[in-house]
Amino acid sequence: MSDTPFGFGLPPEEPENGDEGKKKDPASGGAGQDPANPFGFGTGGGMPGMPGGGDNPFAAMFGNMNPNDLGAAFQQLGQMLSYEGGPVNWDMAKQIARQTVSQGTADGTKDASVGPAQRTAVEEAVRLADVWLDGVTSLPSGAGSAVAWSRAEWVEATLPVWQELVDPVAERVGAAMGDVLPEEMQAMAGPLLGMMRSMGGAMFGQQIGQAVGVLAGEVVGSTDIGLPLGPAGKAALLPLNIEAFGKDLGVPQDEVRLYLALREAAHQRLFAHVPWLRSHLFGAVEGYARGIKVDTAKLEDVVGQFDPQNPEELQNALQQGMFQPEDTPAQKAALARLETALALVEGWVDAVVHEAAKDRLTSAGALRETLRRRRASGGPAEQTFATLIGLELRPRRLRDASRLWASLTDARGVDGRDGLWAHPDMLPTAGDLDDPDGFVHRGEAGSDASSDEPKLDFDAIDKMLGEAAGGSGPDLKKDDDKGDGDK
Repeated sequence: MSDTPFGFGLPPEEPENGDEGKKKDPASGGAGQDPANPFGFGTGGGMPGMPGGGDNPFAAMFGNMNPNDLGAAFQQLGQMLSYEGGPVNWDMAKQIARQTVSQGTADGTKDASVGPAQRTAVEEAVRLADVWLDGVTSLPSGAGSAVAWSRAEWVEATLPVWQELVDPVAERVGAAMGDVLPEEMQAMAGPLLGMMRSMGGAMFGQQIGQAVGVLAGEVVGSTDIGLPLGPAGKAALLPLNIEAFGKDLGVPQDEVRLYLALREAAHQRLFAHVPWLRSHLFGAVEGYARGIKVDTAKLEDVVGQFDPQNPEELQNALQQGMFQPEDTPAQKAALARLETALALVEGWVDAVVHEAAKDRLTSAGALRETLRRRRASGGPAEQTFATLIGLELRPRRLRDASRLWASLTDARGVDGRDGLWAHPDMLPTAGDLDDPDGFVHRGEAGSDASSDEPKLDFDAIDKMLGEAAGGSGPDLKKDDDKGDGDK
């Protein structure tokens, strides 16, 4: 993945008259133009009187670019300078993501339309996955339909959710751009600040678009990062990426597809039938984002040296990251809440899918470990998002959460385990992940008829969830006389 999607840097030299042994001097204004670097800012020429100025600024800036590329370059530059929307230029993000997808992945795999046979295979895999999951969870199917997406279709379907995730943090950068200047200078610098905000929104759009485009070449479904990125009730898999994922595993493709379908279908059940979960997760992301502060020293340096002829300075600052989590109790609590929520979702899916697959797929254990390591390490696109929004969407305690859910299954049964999703206050905490046995036994004591601790009123909880979700929540009614939670 290129660090600069529009390549604000030195353009590569080009052979002269087809002779590979001779290169033109970039300072001469005749350097060739890289298609990925249509602007070529930062080269030897600039506007007279500006840093890097020269007698022939346009020749140095655009070189021997053909008319079509030159027109595209000016069009993109115009989009950057004229943007007046929110903190991220999402039109540009979409354009860059689609361009990144069309270029293919690092191994040379190009995106392709999904064929009828692939669509049928995905639909059958999700249908079978739902049958298997019926026996290991009390949550009913959450997939109203199953779809097979190309990478480009994944980009189109998930961008609205990325906007919800990224905008709160990007907004902080936009506001900080005005705050770093003294108040008496802000009125005078109005046009410059407006240009910087436009450039910042466009450059955020470039970087987010590129990261989404690269991520489209890595993901295998709509729930890979533990958040519901796609439309509600639609289980989605990417056949091309599934094939690449299983290429070197020595596992039949049918088994790989079915295991990944189990994970996608399990996520769909959780998000469909735990009505508060989506807002809880996104609220945790937003809560953490509110506690992130912009590195004003770095931003002040960028603003003080900002040169409209060298917008790569602002882009480089965005690439390097300007975010510092505040070391406060509130921010630490927000981070713990987010990490715990992600771990509980992924841990539940991991435990449930393993229970459904372990006796049916010979490769279940190997696929489980491969996916655990994949989620733990992340990819280049996830690292880009961590730099841009100051947040890694990875469950650091996946294994601990998975063990806790397995212990709950053994102690309380499937219904007792899944009943904890009735309300966020009933879920294990970060401390409970340290002591899963303590959490399980504490819960059993709370349901013991001889215990002085209050019992959970499952009738009231079930009624509350039914009213909130139109009666679609799980049936949480239990016999309080049974300590294990079985019906």
